[in-house]
Amino acid sequence: MSKHAGSYVMSLFGASSAIRNALKLSCVLLAFAAHAQSPDAVSTFASAPPSGKYAFASWTPKTFADLMKGNQSGEAVNIVGHLFLPPGNEKVPAIVLVHGSGGIYNAELDFWPKQFNAAGIAVFTLDMFGPRGVQSTAEDQSQVPFAADTADAFAALKLLATHPRIDARRIAIMGFSRGGIAALRAGVERIIASQKLPDGLRYAAVVPTYPGACAGLFRLVVKPGVFSKAPMLFMHGDADDYTPIGPCQDYADRIGKAGTPVEFVVLEGAYHKFDSDDLKRSYLRGATRTRPECPLETDIDTGYVYDRSTGTRLQGEAFTAALKGCVAVGATVEGSNRARDKAAQAAVAFLKKTFAN
Repeated sequence: MSKHAGSYVMSLFGASSAIRNALKLSCVLLAFAAHAQSPDAVSTFASAPPSGKYAFASWTPKTFADLMKGNQSGEAVNIVGHLFLPPGNEKVPAIVLVHGSGGIYNAELDFWPKQFNAAGIAVFTLDMFGPRGVQSTAEDQSQVPFAADTADAFAALKLLATHPRIDARRIAIMGFSRGGIAALRAGVERIIASQKLPDGLRYAAVVPTYPGACAGLFRLVVKPGVFSKAPMLFMHGDADDYTPIGPCQDYADRIGKAGTPVEFVVLEGAYHKFDSDDLKRSYLRGATRTRPECPLETDIDTGYVYDRSTGTRLQGEAFTAALKGCVAVGATVEGSNRARDKAAQAAVAFLKKTFAN
């Protein structure tokens, strides 16, 4: 049951203790049901398993600082990946798909795998929320730490690289909305180095799709060497009011000038989640978002937060006030066949060019 549904029930019948307990129980039962449907966990793809649904180990760091320190506690959680292999037996490149705040959705299990498989590219679509007993974080992002998404992305990379059919040197990552934060973080040199990946393993390309990292605390101070040389393709609708396009165009421009090859595709008239099968325009009243004018950015080397417009380091009350002013609620989503077809063509062309180098 979603948070919206729970609030609606309580508004009808009153927020009695019995109803609150029943709602909590239903959420727990849903989490157990999702966990019960999870496949057995695998630690390697060395046996060349076919297309299918696989569980594998990751962990849940609470912050990016924790992520870079490594999993010192040894705690683990099994997340799920859906593997889609193109026909044949030859080695192929691959792309990892990372969902956003709404969790895994149909386009990531159907539309995108079909587009990439047709181009000879394998797909590994992650479900990071279901195994953790979470349906959506749109109204409460604290349910799953953002750093956990990035940990999952690196766990997926390590697993996928063991598959005999996958060319480990040609694995890309594509992140949607909140998942775009994980995709961009997977291209940060300090974070890559902290993961101690085997044999120089790293993502070969990054495809942030209407990403959520272009404004606010998740935006990094861009300097030469912050991001890797892995080429990036940003794809964004110019009608997006959830993660507005302006800050992402500016961010992409700065990343490109700092030495990372960057391309940017503007999808005219497209809203957030343009790749959804649902073509109805919907307004998500409770969705939390960052205002496009938010000036905050974080230095990956020091962890300090700055006001991008003035260069001033923000601390104490100044930081709290600035952060509060960055938060907004309510956003629009709408699927568009025209926009997602254009995005798919751009993504396939970009990956073919990148993987050919």
